[in-house]
Amino acid sequence: MMRGRMMNTKAQLMHIGGVAVELVRKAIKHLRLGVYPPHGRVRIAVPLRVHDEAARLMVLGKLDWIQRQQARIAARPRQTVRALVSGECHYFLGQPYRLEVICHSRKRGWVALHQSHLELHVPLGASTAQRERVLQLWYREQLTTLLPPLVEKWSTALGVQASEWRVKQMKTKWGTCNTRARRIWLSLELAKKPLHCVEYVLVHELAHLIERRHDARFKAVLDRHCPPWRAYRKELNATPLAHESWTC
Repeated sequence: MMRGRMMNTKAQLMHIGGVAVELVRKAIKHLRLGVYPPHGRVRIAVPLRVHDEAARLMVLGKLDWIQRQQARIAARPRQTVRALVSGECHYFLGQPYRLEVICHSRKRGWVALHQSHLELHVPLGASTAQRERVLQLWYREQLTTLLPPLVEKWSTALGVQASEWRVKQMKTKWGTCNTRARRIWLSLELAKKPLHCVEYVLVHELAHLIERRHDARFKAVLDRHCPPWRAYRKELNATPLAHESWTC
């Protein structure tokens, strides 16, 4: 049980109402509670000056919500572990492609996109991990090529400007925005999703430069610039999770 005393900033595991909760002290203004894939991990971020009892009461008041979120995560389909061999189905911008692995004597690998299949060219004897790196590098190149005009388009539409944007592998989110640094991160997994979902996540993160919280003002920005955003969010959350993790 959590006691009503101040804690340091180190993450601690607590049990509240039968639920394991990761508690983290941060320099924030408000309590933030979240349930995260792939296993329904519960985490609460607590302002430095807020006592443990406030965090405990918040978790207790949200137990039903936590259980619903964990059940939703558990019910989501999950991709099988990929061996990166010919015949597997892999996605690019929402479209399925049959993978064809071609081994060669060169030292580097590359990917070639065709109408119905992806050719994964790899050195002879390449391990599954090495094949994965080649494919992930290709996804990164495609997404970083695709994004600049979209960033310009939506930055202009929303009247905001991020200081920078980057792509990285993310385990629990499709995107994130550091409002202080005005820096946006987008998940590498978005390269596999439909273009309208990519744009929705981008608009969502840019909107945080107008309103940091997910409040009525934030939702009004999305309603104005991306009216179907709720459907797009639902579509993203309904897609299979990668076998190693997953988000949002």
